[in-house]
Amino acid sequence: MTMTGADRRSVLIGFGALGLIGCAPKAEPEAGVAATALVREPLDLSALETANGGRLGFAAHDTGSGRILDWRGEERFVYCSTFKMYLAAATLLRVQEGREQLDRAVPITAADMINHAPTTAPAVGGTLTVLQLMKGAVELSDNPAANILLKAMGGLEAMQTFYRSLGDASTRVDRFEPTMNRLDADKDTILPLQSVANLHRLLVDRATPLTAGSKGLLLSWMTATPTGADRLKAGVPTDWRVSHKTGTGGYGPTNDIGVLYPPSGGAPVIVAAYYHARRTSSDAQNAAVIAEAARRALTALGHA
Repeated sequence: MTMTGADRRSVLIGFGALGLIGCAPKAEPEAGVAATALVREPLDLSALETANGGRLGFAAHDTGSGRILDWRGEERFVYCSTFKMYLAAATLLRVQEGREQLDRAVPITAADMINHAPTTAPAVGGTLTVLQLMKGAVELSDNPAANILLKAMGGLEAMQTFYRSLGDASTRVDRFEPTMNRLDADKDTILPLQSVANLHRLLVDRATPLTAGSKGLLLSWMTATPTGADRLKAGVPTDWRVSHKTGTGGYGPTNDIGVLYPPSGGAPVIVAAYYHARRTSSDAQNAAVIAEAARRALTALGHA
């Protein structure tokens, strides 16, 4: 799918905030990361696509060198549960603003239940705090927890407003779980390059709207998650730390986004991978494609 004018403007806005556009102000780097001019380069993953089928969207931003590599970075992909990381960030901002409380007890009812509810199902008839709901949504990808948090913040429009506040004018928010995972034109889709820009804004940029405490909570959940050990984690050196969020459509879409931290405090690499695999491919095959894409990106960036 080619990129629309609106989508292109969104990515330009996102990377303008990062300093990619020459006339835009540069964002402040993470502590210990030198300010660098950003340079976008193609990452040819055509052979990987041909060998496995499907369509792969990938972007990687090396915050140390300023290099941004991508393949189909300006095309739309359904994001599935990767959005739960962004949902938690949006909720943490509401906590910072005094519009939500981490310890607020939320009733959990049978009516809330849909598939994949490892955190919320055992709590039916009782309560969970907002903090527990966020942790469940990010670490274990609990679907009812995500819907409850979405409704608490004001629904789909409020979530889309959050993306816009990051300078993201293209990401679509159209449906709740689980229907949001279904392919339907551009509904509930994101651009890999835009996702990398959003991750930078929230988790690396010194000007992040998140406080140190909020950012610490979010990264702790993204690091502790047991999901996706065979995706991005499998494509990086074993001594790197990976803070990430997976998403899976159950019929092919296999995604993983996050921040890769080299040892000894080196500058992180931000990655967004969205793979629309063939329906006949196995989960293991789909995960291996993401791992290989990450491996090739790190090699191209000189981190092999």
